[in-house]
Amino acid sequence: MKRRDFVKNTALGSSLFLVPSFVKAFEEVTAKTLGVKRLVIVQLSGGNDGLNTIVPFRNDLYYKNRPTIAIQKNNLLKLNDEIGLHASLQPMKRLYDNGYLSIINNVGYPNPNRSHFRSTDIWQTASNSNEYLQSGWIGRYLDNYGEMAHNAIEVDESLSLAMKGNNINGIATTDAKRLYRTSQDPYFKKVMRLNNEHLNEHNLGYLYKTMIAAESSAKYIYEKTKTFSSRQAYPNNSFAKQLKTIAEFINSGLKTSIYYTSLDGFDTHANQSNIQTRLLKNYAESIEVFVKDLKENNTFRDTLILTFSEFGRRVKQNAANGTDHGTANNVFIIGEDLKTQGLYNDIGSLEDLDENGDLKFEIDFRTIYATVLNKWLQVDDKVVLNRSYNQLDFI
Repeated sequence: MKRRDFVKNTALGSSLFLVPSFVKAFEEVTAKTLGVKRLVIVQLSGGNDGLNTIVPFRNDLYYKNRPTIAIQKNNLLKLNDEIGLHASLQPMKRLYDNGYLSIINNVGYPNPNRSHFRSTDIWQTASNSNEYLQSGWIGRYLDNYGEMAHNAIEVDESLSLAMKGNNINGIATTDAKRLYRTSQDPYFKKVMRLNNEHLNEHNLGYLYKTMIAAESSAKYIYEKTKTFSSRQAYPNNSFAKQLKTIAEFINSGLKTSIYYTSLDGFDTHANQSNIQTRLLKNYAESIEVFVKDLKENNTFRDTLILTFSEFGRRVKQNAANGTDHGTANNVFIIGEDLKTQGLYNDIGSLEDLDENGDLKFEIDFRTIYATVLNKWLQVDDKVVLNRSYNQLDFI
């Protein structure tokens, strides 16, 4: 393998080789653990339209603002006398009925940004809208609790900002076997051998330490997961494949606290109805099988799933039968022992919008992070988020 191809095409290169810190080797994780609590984060990338996901079907303003893309009452899955789910979310309705789903509405942050890139950065770093951080909130979790956190894995070809800390990073991979093979590549081995010849244990260089950690992590993941294969029939799409990989990681007993993945395509400026219907169907069907997989292996009770999108869409539809970038949105929390099941709060007012015609945010997304960190992962949320936030009651 050529060096250029190695760096460009492998998850190992993108997630470990090119970031300004090295991953803590899994083999060095101490026996002092936080238990077996796991967090799975799903990003609906592009800005999912929350108002056509959780629908206020009795509100005339909803239909007035969306004359062609509003979802009619008889095409919804009713949650109560006022609110319904998009019909593609039938699997989520089953989770809802079983008490496994909490829907948090009107989630956002002050002075929202409508750029995909900037708003994603804000969500991934847990920063203020005028604050630019170089580390992600999961990365800082690893920085502060690395020995107990057992690292974090993103099922992707590259590592998101969320997973990058100041000293420790998560690892990105879509295939444990391929990751391990990459770590055994002749070029990789040659660089390690040359560094080993010129360095001793007292002055190990950054690159060499990175490669030691990378090889160690790759070996651990591969050896731990190669004996387990899921028996569930997942849908035939890339997102389902990512969730299957995460399920196999979890069910193999991999000591990893946080997993991160995403489903792209939600930037629905035009032809929204067809696109969102397809994407929500992929999401819901895949999540349902994922939960079944975890339940079958007795790991669902210790797993919490958080789904977010970097922003919602405008209340008023545009001329292309779509919606433009908005602000506040809904967040899904999936778990077995939720304190608040079903609708956590009401949908925001359609009569009292902000100056741009967007729903006003009610719940700061960082209060959700703080709750997960404190109540689920059992760490000091203030250390990770750099400030104190109120706790919510969904767990």
